[in-house]
Amino acid sequence: MEEKKAHESVRAVERALEILLAFRPGDKSLTVAELLTRVNLSRPTLYRLLNTLEQAGFLSSSGEPQRFHLGSSVAQLAHVWLSDHRIAELAQPVLRSLWEATSETVALFVPDDTYRLCVAELESNQPLSFRRGVGYREKLVRGASGRTILSQMQLTPDELQRYLADPSQDVTALMKDIEQIRAKGFGTSHHELIEGAVAVAAPFFNGANQVAGSLCIFGPSVRVNEQRVEQFAGLLKRAATELSRLLGHRDA
Repeated sequence: MEEKKAHESVRAVERALEILLAFRPGDKSLTVAELLTRVNLSRPTLYRLLNTLEQAGFLSSSGEPQRFHLGSSVAQLAHVWLSDHRIAELAQPVLRSLWEATSETVALFVPDDTYRLCVAELESNQPLSFRRGVGYREKLVRGASGRTILSQMQLTPDELQRYLADPSQDVTALMKDIEQIRAKGFGTSHHELIEGAVAVAAPFFNGANQVAGSLCIFGPSVRVNEQRVEQFAGLLKRAATELSRLLGHRDA
């Protein structure tokens, strides 16, 4: 009986989180009908959880029909999260310099267990461009910005297994790729996560001589040819050195 109650409690938490994660950028508020199209819950269950979330300050509601907005408790968590990622503030001048030099989208990623997380981004103002957006999360093994971080973690093939996006992925080929990135000091990807997109990334380090994340430039293949890839790589490595210095890193 106790085990059943514990399971039901965990399931209720999962469902509540599902409701909060149903809100997307641009959603100022959502009706119950709109939420029902995004979550796999019955109407009675949804109403019960909405009421609980509202009491805890994670949601607020107004109007007729009733519309739900993210509440002050979400803002509190966002403040805690942002204060823990002040690296994004330190990186702004570095990102701005890259953005002005390339006219492409530039972004900063930090490791999040087996994932990478975008914590800052300056979008290209060119008509044809690519962006990820702050909060974007993806496996470290996928894309230049992720594998560039992975290349500095000195993982063995066995340790690398838990980072795979697909259990059938060729670990030997992945090890070879990240060793090449480590040797060059930057990584690239072509058409990997977005068709037509090219990404170039370089790692940066903290005062403990640990990889702290990667700086990345995204652009369309019609503009980012091999010559520009080499140019971006040089810019990124210099920018990564500057950001690492700001974080207290000193070369051996």
